[in-house]
Amino acid sequence: MAEVALRSIVDSDLDALFELMRDPEAVRVAAFTAADPDDRTAFDAHMAKIRTAPQVTNRAITADGLLVGSIASFVVDGDTEVTYWIDRSFWGQGIATRALALLLEKIEVRPVFARTASDNLGSIKVLQKSGFTVTGTYRGFANARNEEIEETLLRLDGPA
Repeated sequence: MAEVALRSIVDSDLDALFELMRDPEAVRVAAFTAADPDDRTAFDAHMAKIRTAPQVTNRAITADGLLVGSIASFVVDGDTEVTYWIDRSFWGQGIATRALALLLEKIEVRPVFARTASDNLGSIKVLQKSGFTVTGTYRGFANARNEEIEETLLRLDGPA
């Protein structure tokens, strides 16, 4: 099993993260993505904003020292949420679950919330393994699919 770690995102990570976040299959599965995943200017502006935002913790995920994704916590309307993105070639290896556990160790506030496309069973499984429970569903517009789809809402009240 790979050694999973989190570290600060550095400028030299941005090209690789941009490429990961425009993988067509990963974008389709994630569903709720940037309006245009190929827009590098928008990506750079978003990353610059979140890398300096005080209520955002954004980290690179490494597996055996190799950059394989990113993970973040952020605050929306007073609620702390988490999100992550893993290189598709590393799906199914437990990396997202381990990375989420590492991030949740650093987040002191509870509850923590998450949301994912309801048909993204892999992500739901990661969240449930981490102690999140499904609290409901919501219909929202998914840029990646150019349509409204069902999104599953999850909540973590205790430790991961």
